[in-house]
Amino acid sequence: MSHAKWGWGTMAVSAAEVARLASLARVDLTPDELDEIAPQLDVILEAVASVGEVATLDVPPTSHAVPLVNVMRPDEPRVSYPPAVVLAGAPASEDDCFRAPHILDDSEAAA
Repeated sequence: MSHAKWGWGTMAVSAAEVARLASLARVDLTPDELDEIAPQLDVILEAVASVGEVATLDVPPTSHAVPLVNVMRPDEPRVSYPPAVVLAGAPASEDDCFRAPHILDDSEAAA
């Protein structure tokens, strides 16, 4: 593993380290799979470490690559349909409201 960033120098990922990671992840790997995965994991870790080497002192921190703009309209009250029109297609209504069947018994409704 490349630990140069932390001052540990450069060393390859061992099969024992992969076995430990596999154990923590509860993944069963054969000895052949451990030997195959160790150098692959080393390449991945080197690639991740190289991201830290990018010169970013002149790049401001951002959360998105492009600016985001809210495209929604303002949430302001406005004239709506009359209740009779809205409720015309409802299977049941009561006091200008939709009427729905009970889905909770009285003991659950109080909670």
